[in-house]
Amino acid sequence: MATPEVLNHLPNRPENERRPPPRSLVLLTACCGVFVSFASVVIYTFGVFLKPLAAAFGWSRTEVSLAFTLTALTVAACSPFIGRLLDRFPARRIVIPCTAIYALTFASLAFLTPHLSHLLVVFFVLGVVGNGTTQLGYARVVSAWFDRERGRALAAVMAGSGLGSMIFPPIAQALISALGWRAAYGTLGGIILLLGIPLAALFLYEPKALPPQPSSQSAQADTTVWRSILTFRFLGIVGALLLFSFATNGLYAHWAPLLTDRGFPAELAATVLSVAGLAALTSKLSTGYLLDRFVAGRAVAGILAACAAGFLAVIYGHTTWLAFTAAVLVGAGMGAESDAVPFLLTRYFGLARFSELYAYTWCFYAVAGALGPLVMGRMFDRTGSYRAVLFISFLMIVAAAIVFASLPRYKTKHAALL
Repeated sequence: MATPEVLNHLPNRPENERRPPPRSLVLLTACCGVFVSFASVVIYTFGVFLKPLAAAFGWSRTEVSLAFTLTALTVAACSPFIGRLLDRFPARRIVIPCTAIYALTFASLAFLTPHLSHLLVVFFVLGVVGNGTTQLGYARVVSAWFDRERGRALAAVMAGSGLGSMIFPPIAQALISALGWRAAYGTLGGIILLLGIPLAALFLYEPKALPPQPSSQSAQADTTVWRSILTFRFLGIVGALLLFSFATNGLYAHWAPLLTDRGFPAELAATVLSVAGLAALTSKLSTGYLLDRFVAGRAVAGILAACAAGFLAVIYGHTTWLAFTAAVLVGAGMGAESDAVPFLLTRYFGLARFSELYAYTWCFYAVAGALGPLVMGRMFDRTGSYRAVLFISFLMIVAAAIVFASLPRYKTKHAALL
């Protein structure tokens, strides 16, 4: 259990008015919430909706990609504010309203008009509340409940995103094929609302005490956030994220149209995205095991090297088996990165200001993620090919692997929370 000294350093957070539920239910709630989160649905289905929207309204791929860019930049701008709220108030007070607004806003795309500004306004609102629905909203609660098994617990949470990335692209494509893109948006919004709110309302509570924190100065509550941000540990994590996010978000936003341009049926392209999601899910679970047993940065670096090989398969692969090979390798990288970042932050800096620090990493991740799809769309519109920007993305993944491998070791103090 947490020591009195640790409790004295905690932010002034309102106490829960009820007895916290078993931590297994907390973990289940986090998994389900992340399954239908902004990261799972908006990001992974964007490429599926790209061509239907462009065809319906005569927009270019660059214009449609601008919505992705705007929502990513908005996530970047709003994440620190959401992170500070999560460090100050119980997570459920932030997660539930954000999820409700997100679900209803996404469903409202069923009524999209031919004006590009309408699309941009909707994606702006999604960006404002988006990170309150992702693992940022749940990771601090789960980290507080699990210390010795933290890597595996966070992996289980991230597995919700992997499962969503595997399931939602083919669901979206099936809905579009059967009912049209408007009904697809409305149906997905309803799924988000039903799965995202009830469990959080019932079980998203934190323990009455936090586990022991790292003894380093940057983990203490009286140390400014900026002193932690300016360390090599934090800047290294951010640098790797910038490179990784630009490359992978650019690919994911354009992967489906890239495949259909090469003659793949739309359903098969959606299946490739689904396989990438399955690979991410598998990677999240296996990476959690590795994080609890090995130096996290080096373990992740090895997986990102495989991800880089996946980009080469995307560049040179025009056959079905290479498309699925690329999906497995790139998906593995997506799973490893999402597990490693919150784990490393808790080990390097503790939990007292974890959500705010995690939010800042989301800022950089979102900015790079915003640029990736936009640059990739611009390159396609100008050259008719994705090859050059994909090769640059390959080099970025290699560099990200090197940075993760260079991160220093960390010390841990385990405690049991019953």
